[in-house]
Amino acid sequence: MFVIAIAYPFDMRRHFFQARFAIQKSRPGLGHGLFATANLSKGDFVLEYTGKKIPTKLADEITSRYLFEIDRKWTVDGSVQSNLARYINHSCEPNCECVLEGGRILIYASRDIEKGEELSFDYGEEYFDEYIKPMGCKCHKCRLQGTGHGLQSRGTVYSDQLSPET
Repeated sequence: MFVIAIAYPFDMRRHFFQARFAIQKSRPGLGHGLFATANLSKGDFVLEYTGKKIPTKLADEITSRYLFEIDRKWTVDGSVQSNLARYINHSCEPNCECVLEGGRILIYASRDIEKGEELSFDYGEEYFDEYIKPMGCKCHKCRLQGTGHGLQSRGTVYSDQLSPET
């Protein structure tokens, strides 16, 4: 288990947020995951998904599974090892959500997260259909239901779609 402590700028008011995570083995059939080493509250900033910003047209030619499309023009290749968010696995019932703000991909807790819990977000319909569905979804919800294909609503949350609570 790797324990990582990082200070990130929280917003333009220069608040700082200390985030601690552990990279460790995830569920059966998956590699590693990112786990909370402290309790997080709903709406807390978790992490920024970082990497090289590339034109979306070029992203279609790259085989990386760490591509996160910002818009039709730009995509972030999050395969760089410094991107801790690349360890966040998919779930059909995620505890985090991605918010696009000013060309950045910010990840927030969508519900309270307990210390030791694995972080997850919904990878979206396109990724799900291409990479997850053919192999069967391995998220907790799908494993409990025995379906392996627990499709729910898909897509990225934009900042203007957040409830006032977050």
